Amino acid sequence: MLTRPDYSRFAADLLDWYDQNARTLPWRVSPADRKRGILPDPYHIWLSEVMLQQTTVSTVRGYFARFVDKWPDIKAMAATDEEEILKAWAGLGYYSRARNLKKCADIIATEFGGLFPEDPVELRKLPGVGDYTSAAISAIAFDRAAPVVDGNIERIVSRLLCIDTPLPKSKPQIRAVMAELVPNSRPGDFVQAMMDLGASVCSPRGPECCACPVAAHCLAAQTGTPENWPVRVAKKQKPERVGAAFVAVAPDGSILLQKRADTGLLAGMSEVPTTQWSAQKDGKTGKDAAPFKAEWQECGMIRHTFTHFCLTLEVFRTKCAVQPITNGWWSNAVEDEALPTVFNKVIDKALED
Repeated sequence: MLTRPDYSRFAADLLDWYDQNARTLPWRVSPADRKRGILPDPYHIWLSEVMLQQTTVSTVRGYFARFVDKWPDIKAMAATDEEEILKAWAGLGYYSRARNLKKCADIIATEFGGLFPEDPVELRKLPGVGDYTSAAISAIAFDRAAPVVDGNIERIVSRLLCIDTPLPKSKPQIRAVMAELVPNSRPGDFVQAMMDLGASVCSPRGPECCACPVAAHCLAAQTGTPENWPVRVAKKQKPERVGAAFVAVAPDGSILLQKRADTGLLAGMSEVPTTQWSAQKDGKTGKDAAPFKAEWQECGMIRHTFTHFCLTLEVFRTKCAVQPITNGWWSNAVEDEALPTVFNKVIDKALED
């Protein structure tokens, strides 16, 4: 006979497991330190949570360390230029997050005296801070019992109750369950325990129910069907777009770069000259689309996946004297530029032989 979970027992069992198995993360305070009343820096939690959106922990570690070294607190970030933040962010993707870092830092520094608000409602008013991030900051940084729901938690709760409603329609139900699950005692540790459980045990495929500290409470584990949950609607196939990109290399090795428009995809980032592709339309292809006349050599193609479409770019290269240009510059340190991953791929393809 299936047993509905006891939420208080679930929380106690999960926290016991977390005390012994918590991941060590650069922005995290250990369970032992939290029990001694030590809470993490809200700036670190905010920064890490924004970085972790659509990005893995392994990728974020290095970026987080570099950001904190460069801007040790929110006031230091507020004092810098958006361009510097974009350069440091290059490669993480979803660049609106980086622009919102600067906007949020400015507001916290000027309107809140450099201190983050504790209330999720107030946090949600900040640029780039939605339901998830506001709840995560409130719970983890301030130990408030806020219902944090990320992808890991969606999976755990869906399996816990065998929720039949497909995602994303089940999100309100999952959030309501999480509001009941999170205990008033140690809510920050509980939230992080849920994240760690989803990352290490309750994985999307091949979950280790035999090693799960809360399997006794989980309906999916009891029925041997964990991989059936959460229920998802089949994703639509992403549209395919094409275009061309042009890497001009000067005798000293400098590469021609230009700045993208301040609005739209990859707004304000650096790029090599490219044709006008977008999620809605193809860009021109072939040498005739080059930004100026030169001996352009075809170097092959690169493929890049964006959130809403997939892009294939023809890559061309030329070695030429520095050309006079109105919108751009010649850079001999492209690794320090605010180049999105797609254009790093283009440059790598152009220079690989």
